[in-house]
Amino acid sequence: MALPVLSSSAVKFRRVLAQFPQELSLAFAYGSGVFRQAGASAEHGETNMLDFVFAVDDAVTWHMMNLSKNSSHYSFLKFFGPKKISTIQRYGAGIYYNTLVPCNGRMIKYGVISTDTLIEDLLHWKTLYVAGRLQKPVKILAQNENSRLQAALVSNLKSAVTASFLMLPESFSEEDLYLQIAGLSYSGDFRMIIGEDKSKVQNIVKPNVSHFQKLYSPILQDCPQVVYKHHLGRLEASVDKSPEGQFAQLMALPKTLQQKITALVNPPGKNRDVEEILLQVAHDPDCGFVVHQGISGIVRSSSLVQSAKTILTAGAKKSVIYSLRKLYKMTKGGLKKTS
Repeated sequence: MALPVLSSSAVKFRRVLAQFPQELSLAFAYGSGVFRQAGASAEHGETNMLDFVFAVDDAVTWHMMNLSKNSSHYSFLKFFGPKKISTIQRYGAGIYYNTLVPCNGRMIKYGVISTDTLIEDLLHWKTLYVAGRLQKPVKILAQNENSRLQAALVSNLKSAVTASFLMLPESFSEEDLYLQIAGLSYSGDFRMIIGEDKSKVQNIVKPNVSHFQKLYSPILQDCPQVVYKHHLGRLEASVDKSPEGQFAQLMALPKTLQQKITALVNPPGKNRDVEEILLQVAHDPDCGFVVHQGISGIVRSSSLVQSAKTILTAGAKKSVIYSLRKLYKMTKGGLKKTS
């Protein structure tokens, strides 16, 4: 199955991409500057910062070329050279962000991640940082013929559906499923406590259900537990909540999530294998909660380190400005809910 891409020929994206070295295995744009979110006007979307991720096969070479073209994008770390930048990139979620970069009359933020690191996150949910972004609609701007990456992109979407089935009740609506999927990468993220609009997940899903359908309808149509009536835009799901059904789903989860669940359930000193522990979880009435806790554990650690890294990669001044912008959006979202 080929991953459905929401490609864009928009001039603004082509012009941004032209500013960077072209050795990219994948480039995509995401966020409120690309897809309208609930509660935001069309004009607001035109002024929001544009967010990009660039996956590259050789991070040192890519940063070397980008430093030559765009040294002003980098903080003081540029003086340490591309090797040091690539070393810092590997910490946290394995992505290096340059933020608040003026480009063609807009502010942009772009992250650089190695192709191998991205594939590992997509397959195993090591950090769920970029994998989580790719569980939501994005605009694919460039993609090479890397079959491993293509397979990993599809695997990530299937894993998002499986994990969501475990956390949802036996029956649920299509929108319920997309809300659950969109919330996976925010579980345990400290920025949802301070720094993000509390209605962020709903704001992402509600105006973009058709985009979620483009991503997930091929997977749902092949799923035996779901009757997906695409022509009606409706999903009828009845997930198998028997211990056998839940065990099969737990065994299909990404490796890092299985390890997190094992660590939560297995008492210290006991040396049981993963399959035995997951069988125990499958019989637990709180199976969905345990899965949620496992996901939260992955996201919490990666988001903390990645946010701390921002002070280095963005520099003190940009870090303060970026944080204040996030706080403003959070406060604005809270005021809208209470008004």
